[in-house]
Amino acid sequence: MRRIRIFIVPSLAVLTLVMVGLASAKLAPRISTDPGSRRVGIYLTSHALSVPEIVSGFLAAREAGKLNALVINVKNMHGELTYASDLPLAQEIGASTGRIDFSLLLPELHRRGFYLIARQVVFFDPVLAAHLGLPEDWVPADLDEAVAYNLAVAEEVASFGFDEIQFDYIRYADEGDLVAAYEDRYAAVEAFLAEAVQRLDDRVHISADLFGRVLWPWNEKRIDPIGQSLEGIAPFLDYVSPMLYPSHYVEETYRSDPYRTVSDALSGASKRVAARFRPFLQAFDLRLPDDMSLETYIAEQIRAAQACGADGYLFWHPACDYSSLYNVL
Repeated sequence: MRRIRIFIVPSLAVLTLVMVGLASAKLAPRISTDPGSRRVGIYLTSHALSVPEIVSGFLAAREAGKLNALVINVKNMHGELTYASDLPLAQEIGASTGRIDFSLLLPELHRRGFYLIARQVVFFDPVLAAHLGLPEDWVPADLDEAVAYNLAVAEEVASFGFDEIQFDYIRYADEGDLVAAYEDRYAAVEAFLAEAVQRLDDRVHISADLFGRVLWPWNEKRIDPIGQSLEGIAPFLDYVSPMLYPSHYVEETYRSDPYRTVSDALSGASKRVAARFRPFLQAFDLRLPDDMSLETYIAEQIRAAQACGADGYLFWHPACDYSSLYNVL
């Protein structure tokens, strides 16, 4: 018999959400009726869902009206599926972990008023790459086996009850010069999204995480080796989630000015495409200016996103420690 781990949140006097080690139940496809607008959410690993302090934190934030969305890993950058998959290939290559039972988790989170986003890492997949005998952890976006597998994962996840599937690492490796030599990469990424839209057939909303630099004007030239074009990708998405982490910029003017980083990116992108932008903002303390607290750093990003008309925003912390964020919201 497999062990069930149940965590209690005393402050809420309720049973929390995660049952670890059970096989996922069969569910009928569920079509989301939630439009997903104006969502404020956080990213969560499967491990984070087993940590009582993290669970109690986001439940309390929801009760206080600070959060209304969660981004939950269903396929992570280790190539793991965080649930028990019925896909033969996932079982064959050892990707299926059975770590989360979404048949138990999602109804409870929906009952509490959360909009639920499934994060699926796509073309960075060490497990699949090893199975295919590839020399590195990336699988090409034009490789039939990689495309078919990830579409099958998306279809399986869509049946669980998520409101949205968010594709991450939907790109090539960040290697190569900025030259007009990657049209095949752009075509492959866009073809994957076109097929995903057709296969998912309005059962869930679709979004994607994009490099922040995709929002800069030079991206229109289609010279980036990662193969992400704002004009090429946005038409397939219900929400565009650029990762606008100020700490990741080389330019000190952006790294030390979180408002400007977010404002310049979103205002420029809005002039290029008609899309609903729901950016990922930085909730971790990497390379903060000496005179700025993390709370202020977060608040400035939020202020810029709101001023630019963002349709909500999401927050990333690699360890899922959102205590500073909750102080701001």
